[in-house]
Amino acid sequence: MILEVKKIEKFFHDPVEFKVLNDISFGVKKGEFLTLVGKSGCGKSTLLYVLSTMDTDYKGELIIDGEHVSGYGQDRLAAIRNEKIGFIFQFHYLLADFTCLNNIMIPALKLGKLSKEEIEFKAMEKLKMLDMVDQALKPASKLSGGQQQRIAIARALINDPLIIMGDEPTGNLDSKNTQVVFEILQELAHEKGQTIIAVTHDNDFAKASDRTITMSDGQIV
Repeated sequence: MILEVKKIEKFFHDPVEFKVLNDISFGVKKGEFLTLVGKSGCGKSTLLYVLSTMDTDYKGELIIDGEHVSGYGQDRLAAIRNEKIGFIFQFHYLLADFTCLNNIMIPALKLGKLSKEEIEFKAMEKLKMLDMVDQALKPASKLSGGQQQRIAIARALINDPLIIMGDEPTGNLDSKNTQVVFEILQELAHEKGQTIIAVTHDNDFAKASDRTITMSDGQIV
C-alpha cells in the first residue's frame, strides 16, 4: 500500500457543526489508478485534501509510503507534499507570463535537491513524454486549455512523486482533451508505476480507471 486511511472523520463547524467525513477507511496500491466519485457535497474533494495533507483538521490516521503523517507539523507535511505528491487541479494555475519550461521547473527548484541545469533537463524530459517539447519556451498564456493542462501534469511530475492527486483534472476540458489527459494518467500508473487518485464527475473517466470509490453523505458506499 502506498497510501492508507483509517477511520477518518472530519467536521465543519460553520454555521453549525456538520460531519462531512464519516469513518473513511481504505488503502491504495502502488501503480493503481483510483477515482473518487459522488454527487456535489458528498465529501470527495474534502477527502482528497485530507489525503494530500493540505487539510489536517480531522480525526483518524493517514499513512503515506509507510509513514504515519497524522499529527505532523506544517513544515514536515509541506516537505512530504513537495517530495511525494504531485497535484493536478481543474484549473491549471500556471503562471501566465512564465514559459512552460519555467512553470514545470518551479516545484523542483523549491525542493532544492538538484541544480537548475539538472531540473531543466528533467523538465524537458517530461515535455517529451507529453509531446509538448515544441511549446517549451512559449508563455503559458499562449497555449490552449488542453495544452495548459498537459503542462500542469508535467509540473506535477517534475519531482517524480509517488502519488499524483487530481481534483477534477479534466473538468475544464472538452471530450478530446479529456481522453488525452486520461491516457496520460493511465500510462503513468500502468507503465511508470505512479499512483493516481482523482476526484471526478465524469462517469466515463471513472469507469475506465482501475477502481472507483463512490461516496455519499461523507461515507463510502
